[in-house]
Amino acid sequence: MKLKNFIMAVIFFMTANYTGLFAQEDEMNSEPGSEPEIEERVEKALLSGYIRNYMGVLTNGDNNYAIIQNTFDTKIEKQTKNVGFKANSVLYHYPEKDIELTLREAYVDMYFKNMDIRIGKQQIIWGKADGVFITDIVSPKDMREFLLPDFEEIRIGVTGVKSDLYWEDHTLQFIWLPVFSGTRPPEINSIWRPEASFPVMPVFHEDNEKVENSLKNSEAFAKYSLMTSQIDFELMGGYTWDDDPVMHVYKTINPVTKQITALDVYPEYHRLAAAGGSFTFTLGPFVLRGEGAYYSGKYFNSTASELKDSVIEKNYVNYMTGVDFTIWDIKNSTQFIQKIILDHTSDLNDDKFQNLATYLISRDFLNETLNIQFFVYYDIDNKSSLMRPKITYKYADGFDILLAANIFTGSQGKFGQYNDNDMVYSKISYHF
Repeated sequence: MKLKNFIMAVIFFMTANYTGLFAQEDEMNSEPGSEPEIEERVEKALLSGYIRNYMGVLTNGDNNYAIIQNTFDTKIEKQTKNVGFKANSVLYHYPEKDIELTLREAYVDMYFKNMDIRIGKQQIIWGKADGVFITDIVSPKDMREFLLPDFEEIRIGVTGVKSDLYWEDHTLQFIWLPVFSGTRPPEINSIWRPEASFPVMPVFHEDNEKVENSLKNSEAFAKYSLMTSQIDFELMGGYTWDDDPVMHVYKTINPVTKQITALDVYPEYHRLAAAGGSFTFTLGPFVLRGEGAYYSGKYFNSTASELKDSVIEKNYVNYMTGVDFTIWDIKNSTQFIQKIILDHTSDLNDDKFQNLATYLISRDFLNETLNIQFFVYYDIDNKSSLMRPKITYKYADGFDILLAANIFTGSQGKFGQYNDNDMVYSKISYHF
C-alpha cells in the first residue's frame, strides 16, 4: 500500500511539474505581442482530468452496495506544430480493496502536411452506433460492470500505430497492433458475472487462453472516410482476433448410461476477419444513421453430437439502422440492431436472428445546467430490457452531480439475467 501511494504521489508531482515546464517553454518561445499564424497548429500544453465519487446501491434484498468507487483521472497533453503527446492515467480506489492504477492512453503524435501518425497506447473509436459495438472492434472492452460505465471507461487502450492520410474530404486510416488484448470479463464473484449452466461441474484449463506476442499474431485494420456537409461515410476492414474467448467443451460420457460424467473446458481465442461500414445522412430535421459488418471465422457453441469440442465455425452479419431528431428542444434517438448467423443450424446455442432496439430521449433545462435523460435497451427476442434514467445538474463550473438508476426487466437474455441487479447510483465529479 505504501508503494502504491508513493507511485501515485510521484505521478501527480510529475504531472504538475511537466505542465509548469511546458507553460514556461511556451512563454520563453513567444515574443511579446506576437500572434500565432491561423493556419499553423497552435502550440499548447494542457493538464486536465477529474475527481469523482461513484456510489451505487442495489434496490433488491438487503440494499447492498453495488459499487463504491473513488476516481482520480489525469490527462497531460502537449501539442506543437509538428509533434504532440498525451498521457492519461486513472486511479481507482475501492474501500477494502487494492488501489487500481491504470494507464488508459500514452502516445506520441507526428504531424505532416497530409498525414498524421500516432504511436503508443490509444483508444480508437469507430462506427456510428450508440451503446453497441458493430464496426467498433479495434479497442477491446472492459466488461467488469457490464455496459454501465461511460464508454470512455469501457474501451481499453491498445498499443499500436495509427496513421491517417488526408486529401480534400477523404481520409484513409491504417492501424497496426503488434500485441493482442481481449475483453476484460467480470471477476468470478461479481454480480455482473454471467451465469453458465453445465450438467456437471466443469474443469477449466488455461492451455490456449492466451495469444502469444509475436509478429504473426498482430492485428491490422483499415478505414476509408468521406465527410461532407450532407453525409459522413466510412468503409472498414480488419484482420483481428475475437476479443472474447470461445469455450471449447470436451465431454466424458458413460458408455452404459450415456450420461455426461466430466466436462473439460478450454477457453481459446480465434482469428476473425471483418468488413463493413457506416454512415450518417442529414435529411431535413432528421439524421439517419446506419452501420453494418460481415464477420468471418466466428466460433459458436453447439450441441451437435459429432462435434468433439462443442464448437463450430460460422459467419455472421451485424447491422444497425437509426434516426435522430429534435422536437420542442427534446432530443430523440432510436436504433434497431440485428445479428444474423449465416448457415444457421438448430443445434447452435445462439438463435439465427438476435434483435435489439434502443431509444434515447434527452432535454436540457435551466440554461443547460440541468439535463434529464432516459435511455433503454430492449431485447426483442427475450422481452427483457435495461432502462437508464439520469438527471445531471451542473452545480458550478466543472462541478457535476448525477443521480441515476439501472433497471433490468425480464428473466432471460443479456439483460434479464441481471434482473436482481437493479440499482440507484450517484456520481459527484469535479473536472479541472
